[in-house]
Amino acid sequence: MNGLLFIRHARTDLAGTFCGHSDPPLNTTGQQQVADLIARLTAEHFDAIFCSDLRRAVDTAEPLAQAFKAPLTPKQGLREIHFGDWEGLTWAEIEQRDADYARRWSETFPALTAPGGESFADFERRVMTEITPLRSLAESQRIAVVTHGGVMRTVLRSLHGCSEQEAWEKTNSYCCTFSYPINLESL
Repeated sequence: MNGLLFIRHARTDLAGTFCGHSDPPLNTTGQQQVADLIARLTAEHFDAIFCSDLRRAVDTAEPLAQAFKAPLTPKQGLREIHFGDWEGLTWAEIEQRDADYARRWSETFPALTAPGGESFADFERRVMTEITPLRSLAESQRIAVVTHGGVMRTVLRSLHGCSEQEAWEKTNSYCCTFSYPINLESL
């Protein structure tokens, strides 16, 4: 079968924070999630695996590449959005720093950028620029893409027309997957 399989990276110790471009390794739970993911995908075949160049995605993708004997290519364009000054903070910590800005950000998302961070428009453009050639490649190959929740939500909204809430619900779990062309019944 050709197409793309999108995979969210496994869990790190920064779960529950605005992790963005922070670069933590997988924790013990995350390592077990990768083993479980490989077991779930045993019937799959991959011609190639692409991943974000951030450690949590690489740490998830490398065992997949080994298990499926597929070449692995890290891509900076598959990174999560950069949260600037909010990197590594919880929402409670962000609200403590500047409750007014946090409230405005929440109310106007995605129009307002996190302080010192990447704009949502730039993030979406970066992601779709990276995804476009992978979609072409996937016309003749089966490709796995190990990336981040925000990247996966962008793909679901841009290529399938999912609402923000629907995309959030489908990508909230670590090591969740969906295929493109998208079969929402399998999500």
